Amino acid sequence: MKAFSLLLSLLLSAPALPTQAPEGIWQGYDGEWRHVSRQLIALAEATPAEKYTWRPGPGVRSTSEVYMHTVIANFYLLSVTGPKMPVDLNENMVKTRTSKAEVIAWLKRSLEAVKTAHAAITPADLGRKVKIADREATVEGMYLRILVHANEHMGQLIAYARMSGVVPPWSKQ
Repeated sequence: MKAFSLLLSLLLSAPALPTQAPEGIWQGYDGEWRHVSRQLIALAEATPAEKYTWRPGPGVRSTSEVYMHTVIANFYLLSVTGPKMPVDLNENMVKTRTSKAEVIAWLKRSLEAVKTAHAAITPADLGRKVKIADREATVEGMYLRILVHANEHMGQLIAYARMSGVVPPWSKQ
């Protein structure tokens, strides 16, 4: 009886679920990619330029470093599936690209590259084997890793934003 009372209490005190899911949610890979891409860009644009060098502590990536890490990972993981890495991209950019405008331009470029490449993939190609580090994966697995990685760092960037006084734009609605 105690468990039932607790469950009933939790259900009655829980916030109501939104009547309409955010665009992209439950719409497969492409929908989820659109959703995380929109959120990453919205948060990057909402973050003041002076917060791009903010870091939660010594030895921890700054805001711009997290975005640029995500950019480089998007291009690298995508390259495992076939598309070439941009010739003007290098790993040092995590530390050298810190301005809001540059970071957002690279972020948009990397998100669009993943979207475009995924749109060109055939269902048969998703099962193709690729080699990454010390293992074999599938093209589909690589796209899943790209999506999961982007969402992982979205969560990190939300925490950074809130700690530095920035409210994610979609949470104001």
